[in-house]
Amino acid sequence: MMRYEIYYRVFSFHIQDWNSGIYSPYFASIFLYNHFGIEDMNQKVLLIEDDDDIARLLELHLQDLDLDLESATDGKSGLQKALQNDYELVILDVMLPKMDGLEVCRRIRESKKSLPILMLTAKSEELDKVLGLELGADDYMTKPFSIRELMARIKSIRRRISSIKNETDQSEATHYTFDHLQIDTEKRKVVLDGRILELTAKEFDLLTLFASNPGKAFTREVLLNKVWGYNFSGYEHTVNSHINRLRAKIETDPSNPKFIKTVWGIGYKFREA
Repeated sequence: MMRYEIYYRVFSFHIQDWNSGIYSPYFASIFLYNHFGIEDMNQKVLLIEDDDDIARLLELHLQDLDLDLESATDGKSGLQKALQNDYELVILDVMLPKMDGLEVCRRIRESKKSLPILMLTAKSEELDKVLGLELGADDYMTKPFSIRELMARIKSIRRRISSIKNETDQSEATHYTFDHLQIDTEKRKVVLDGRILELTAKEFDLLTLFASNPGKAFTREVLLNKVWGYNFSGYEHTVNSHINRLRAKIETDPSNPKFIKTVWGIGYKFREA
């Protein structure tokens, strides 16, 4: 009888046939599918960056996180890949040929509202950091950066996405209704007066957090940590911008909100049911 052992190797799982000594990713995939229902263990990351050295460095280190890397060297081709394929994460540089990273981020968010985006910026691009976060980026890194810090950021984003998914899977409440406002967390859909609202990923996550905790006051720092999954020290005003845009979409009178209320000296809270 043939014996198999699952080996963890770089990008894929391999099975070693002890009789032949041959590693076979093909038979490994069959084994995993038949025994565990797993079709593909590796997730893909898209890097949109025109620096080949960064691409090679990332490819090497992403192997340790079971992630395959695909890359694009300009904004237009990167956007095309992001829209046509499924990725666990997009790492996006701001300064790109053909289309800048902020525009790429904006267009990705129009079609894929929950796809995580980590932006790379230069030290002199402070405004770009703010704009990137407000356009829907999940995190940013300033060049030059430590590869260890970048890996930590990627892990943080993956943990946040996994946590959100687990909370959704385990939560009994997947629908919230407040007057004419309906929130479906499974379908990530919001309906107001029978009309489907177009929310960005961060706007939806903010709204869901509020709706699942009616009456609870959140500081801006806590909202940044829970929704962005990282401590963006000094960028609390990003929360204000998202709240303002969210109010404009769900409130009849944004200047006198009935859903998302300001708690002076603290932050924000959602109205109690």
